[in-house]
Amino acid sequence: MQISRWILSAAAAAMLTLGAGSMSVQAAEKLKIGTEGAYPPFNTITPDGKVVGFDIDIADALCAQMKVECEIVTQDWDGIIPALQAKKFDAIIASMSITEERKKQVAFTNKYYTTPLALVAPKDSELTSTDPAALAGKTVGAQASTTQADFAQDVYGKAGAEAKLYPTQEEAITDLQNGRLDAVISDKFVLVDWMKKASDGCCKMVGDVKGTETEAGIAVRLDDTALRDKLNAAIDAIVADGTYKKIQAKYFDFDIY
Repeated sequence: MQISRWILSAAAAAMLTLGAGSMSVQAAEKLKIGTEGAYPPFNTITPDGKVVGFDIDIADALCAQMKVECEIVTQDWDGIIPALQAKKFDAIIASMSITEERKKQVAFTNKYYTTPLALVAPKDSELTSTDPAALAGKTVGAQASTTQADFAQDVYGKAGAEAKLYPTQEEAITDLQNGRLDAVISDKFVLVDWMKKASDGCCKMVGDVKGTETEAGIAVRLDDTALRDKLNAAIDAIVADGTYKKIQAKYFDFDIY
């Protein structure tokens, strides 16, 4: 959303007067949003270089609600929190699960969706269960530095599976399609979308992984409490006025909030 320079300057001045939180974002003309760009349908890059997806639509809606102009910045997943801390951008909207470990590094907003983990396997696989014992002796792929990677290593690994980690979700899926993995664990909604659009019938959904439901939140720097509070208010507003449901309907035929 385009906003004139004098409105932004006035808003920044008002925030300075109130002395609210970190001023690095509030005084700027743009709010820079970091995302990965390799996690469809939440964030992905089109062949012409445009970043699209559920996360991006949510970011646009939140920026419109807060009456600020936003710029999307892509960043490899492994470096996304360090890049936030280095002020490459002001917030992360990239389907990041809220965990206690990450709370030591960033401050999270309230959730903007909730998802369990799920497991997919080749269509001719004998796997019928996501229980750890069923994965003993098998190789399970996951994207590194994620909650699914933690589960693959800490739960499936201890049950006798080999956890193989990848820089991106897409690389894990490619190895599954090429027969190098027995299964892939990931966010359920990502796998549902892939199964519908790009699996070419190679694979089957084994099922949800019990006890793994997590909430995705927006991450900001630990001292950016004012920005976190503004984002929370904006999330509440787009849920209340129906904007969230309209965005959700573009990607899912079920409720993810």
